Amino acid sequence: RSEDNPKKPAKVESVRIDLEGFEQRVVLLPPQTGNYSDLQALAGKVFYINLGLAGSGGEDYKTPLQYYDLKEREEKTVLPDAAGYTIAAGGEKILVQVKKDFAIVEAKADQKADKKVDTSALEMTVDPRAEWKQIFTDAWRFERDFFYDPGMHGVNWAEMRTRYGNLIGQCATRSDVNYVLGELISELNSSHTYRGGGDLEEPLKRGVGLLGVDYALENGAYRIKKIYEGAPWDAEARSPLKEPGINVREGDYLLAVNGVPVDTSKDPWAAFQGLSEKTVSLTVNDKPGMAGARRVVVKTLDDEGRLRHLAWAQANREAVSKASGGKLGYIYVPDTGTDGQDELYRQFMGQFTKQGLVIDERFNSGGQIPDRFIELLNRPILNYWGVRDGMDWQWPEFANAGPKVMLINGWSGSGGDCFPLYFRMAKLGPLVGRRTWGGLIGISGSPSLVDGGVVTVPTFGMYSTEGKWIVEGHGVDPDIPVDDDPSLMAKGDDPQLDRAIQEAMRLLQERPPVKPAKPAYENRAGK
Repeated sequence: RSEDNPKKPAKVESVRIDLEGFEQRVVLLPPQTGNYSDLQALAGKVFYINLGLAGSGGEDYKTPLQYYDLKEREEKTVLPDAAGYTIAAGGEKILVQVKKDFAIVEAKADQKADKKVDTSALEMTVDPRAEWKQIFTDAWRFERDFFYDPGMHGVNWAEMRTRYGNLIGQCATRSDVNYVLGELISELNSSHTYRGGGDLEEPLKRGVGLLGVDYALENGAYRIKKIYEGAPWDAEARSPLKEPGINVREGDYLLAVNGVPVDTSKDPWAAFQGLSEKTVSLTVNDKPGMAGARRVVVKTLDDEGRLRHLAWAQANREAVSKASGGKLGYIYVPDTGTDGQDELYRQFMGQFTKQGLVIDERFNSGGQIPDRFIELLNRPILNYWGVRDGMDWQWPEFANAGPKVMLINGWSGSGGDCFPLYFRMAKLGPLVGRRTWGGLIGISGSPSLVDGGVVTVPTFGMYSTEGKWIVEGHGVDPDIPVDDDPSLMAKGDDPQLDRAIQEAMRLLQERPPVKPAKPAYENRAGK
């Protein structure tokens, strides 16, 4: 306000919340059940972004910014698509993000984000060395304030600030800073102490197009030695050479990419530089020369890790089925997050009728605490339902009462430690392989650093019902130790899997699941 036109600030009215009976006064708003985020409120209006239901994504997938008008009792749309928003202090304007652009719109229905905010002139001056000191101090404070043990595992944390803080002044790059942060938090001797990201100097990267194949240099040309494929139902990850209508087989030679001959003095992937997820023309032949060659057009992959993973699991599943005469099922659980739950459930549903199961959680990268995983595997058969036609029903319908064996190794960690621990506690079966990683001091989120970098803060540690700290720093020991011999595995053998099959078959012979015969139908005629 100017001195010529003094204006008293508006009186701020105090807000009093009557907590007594608060829950009973809560009412459900009429918008239909859905997935909503970024809840914000103005007088008489509740704003949110409608994320839609899980699995509803697609090319036309949108997340509208909407609000429910408490006075007019109806839902209205501000913008048909928004990645984020924030309401201005006065409540009249909204800053919205639409894809990578920003705009300011009215806090009303039917707005258009056609007047973009020009961010090209926004600049910021950064003193990297001063910022690095702040980053180090913040990281040190995060651990001090949030680490699950207030005693910091007996470490003199103030001394660590001085010891490693002195190194920050010698850092020349942000990567150096990450190295120092890693050394600092490693002093806690705890799992789940990670650091990364930030304002790193990274070169321009060009994605390499992938075909989901192994190559072999033979007869002066690259030969397609193996084309990877998962189970027949795994359409989510498929080699481009396995798409319908692509006439390429194992044993064919790859001679040119987009008409450029493949240079055998370089690795075969050099021909696909910058062609990630691009449509390319491949010249192939069943001979190493151009005579009689043919061209096929495919779209390359940007990552073939998932495809190779599925192919490995499917090969194991087939090996288990063959070695057991079809009696045993095989389930691979890659982690204990959402993907792991999905994999366990879908593979279990396809094999719960087997007489026994081999559960493979080697290389399990963790995620959530896997009590639900155990609940699925530990369902006793409670009864059967006799029906007139078809097979009688067991109940629970989706359960397996046969013997179970779990495979573990040193790359199974975090949730991958917890899964076999719970498996043993539930007495579901023996553990085969090598001792797991040993990391069960978990993380639950921590603030980010000023430049977007991160350090994790372990916030909860596991102890037993006997009151003892467990698993952390040691792992879960196998009941049947078997080395994952790299010399054998390089030849395609898997001694751990072989031993698990042997043990499951032994248990199946000793304690086969028994289904009772359906009793004779009762005479209820009253005579």
